[in-house]
Amino acid sequence: MDLKSHIRHVPDFPKPGILFYDISTLLAHPAAWRETVTQLADAIRPLKPDLLIGIESRGFLTAAPLALELGLGFIMMRKRGKLPGPTIAYSYDLEYGTDTIEIQAEAVKPGQRVVVMDDLLATGGTMAASVDLLRRVGADVRAAACIIELAFLGGRQKLDVPTISLISYDR
Repeated sequence: MDLKSHIRHVPDFPKPGILFYDISTLLAHPAAWRETVTQLADAIRPLKPDLLIGIESRGFLTAAPLALELGLGFIMMRKRGKLPGPTIAYSYDLEYGTDTIEIQAEAVKPGQRVVVMDDLLATGGTMAASVDLLRRVGADVRAAACIIELAFLGGRQKLDVPTISLISYDR
């Protein structure tokens, strides 16, 4: 199945000059969504993760059903102030400013094998920060995974873990 044909391109969103790659049309097509989960499961299963980590918010849409498919736990990585209880925060630089992500303090045990997931890999800043935070809490980060990679933005080069993507755009 051609998964790329199920991705809608939305010009000038969220601001002029940006072409947004929308997975909502993929999610709305049951056969295409099932094929996406199957392909991701096939790519991730050999890494033998204990947990899948989803990056807020569309990473949740990818990691949660995949964790269920693989019989794994699912952990949320969120923006500051969105998780209850004690958290561990990690601040990182953006093109214009900084951002902070958090994980619950006891969510990942030292040595647990994890794969971190988002729907899309663009510049790689948030994914790289997620890998760094997971390492700080003692995780064995096996890979980063996504549905779509915007290869022309070079995000993969910021990552020092294997990177899995199902769909790649060169422009």
